[in-house]
Amino acid sequence: MSDPSITERIRQRLAEVIDPELRLPITQLGMVGEISVDDAGAAQVGVKLTIAACPMRSRIVEDVTAAAVRAEGVSTASVQLGVMTPEERAELKDHLRGGETGKVNRFAQPENLTRVYAVASGKGGVGKSSVTVNLACAMAAQGLKVGIVDADIHGFSVPDLMGITDKPTRLDEMILPPVAYGVKTISIGMFVEGNQAVAWRGPMLHRAVEQFLTDVHFGDLDVLLLDLPPGTGDIAISVAQLLPGSELLVVTTPQVAASSVAERAGALSSQTKQRVAGVIENMGPMTLPDGSSFELFGSGGGQLVADRLSASLEAEVPLLGSVPLDMNLREAGDDGEPVVLSAPDSPAGVALRGIASRLAVQRRGISGRKLPISPV
Repeated sequence: MSDPSITERIRQRLAEVIDPELRLPITQLGMVGEISVDDAGAAQVGVKLTIAACPMRSRIVEDVTAAAVRAEGVSTASVQLGVMTPEERAELKDHLRGGETGKVNRFAQPENLTRVYAVASGKGGVGKSSVTVNLACAMAAQGLKVGIVDADIHGFSVPDLMGITDKPTRLDEMILPPVAYGVKTISIGMFVEGNQAVAWRGPMLHRAVEQFLTDVHFGDLDVLLLDLPPGTGDIAISVAQLLPGSELLVVTTPQVAASSVAERAGALSSQTKQRVAGVIENMGPMTLPDGSSFELFGSGGGQLVADRLSASLEAEVPLLGSVPLDMNLREAGDDGEPVVLSAPDSPAGVALRGIASRLAVQRRGISGRKLPISPV
């Protein structure tokens, strides 16, 4: 018979093991089964996976084994894998939903404190997706809980930019998003085979974004970023409807012709009632080795968009920063490792981390929100 004190010490150590997908201790998720320890200190730990084909099973086994052997009185440890019963999975889903029944868009609830940024652009090719993933990773590196929704259904690119090859895990009708660099990410690109095109029209696009917000379990986030397709079409309008509290980040290049198009993306907020949190200028002037400035796309377009939006919306729209042309940014995107992590001190890395810091200090507020408490 196992010594109760040793098994309890093992359970305490297992509370340090975080599920790679749900980002919660496995002891809170009902994943720990029977624990036994023989006289020689060899421990056997039962672990119940959410599904038999759990893609993170190897990592879970490694983490559980390492945690168990750290318990006093344990010499070796092995893991006996099992699978949750339908009843246990139902209980887990109830726990994750916080008692909510049915499918709910938690980010649209009045009491939700997640800051939601919809990253928009007037035209394609301005680096909107690169900006999105780098802001997300920079904020996650600062300790925030961050998620990304790749809402560019036709032109999805976030999985490649994040180096994500894992598929989402399905917990019945609930979808658990892959995690990369501490960021929970979902994209239609995770559900299609190869480089298959997605040929959907308006209603299907709306439904896809809606499912990302209701079926995908992000948990409690500080920040959610949505990578919107360029322009002011179906998805931009759907996001405004599904996330009425979302704020727009407008990405443009310095070129005056591009800035006039970007202005339209921000001006949409006057119809959707969204706040424009700021403008980000990408592909800005770069400093050459001799100290001179190289303006491939001109200069000043970002400030011009910010000034025009401030005037038309009658509210301050700041230029959050200018990201210079930088080979590091392009190479990092090709390698699937965002530049804020792979080359944080590069010109682009410094600029993007600075913008992320400006956005991160805008903490989640509770002013005007209903709190889940009642007087005794």
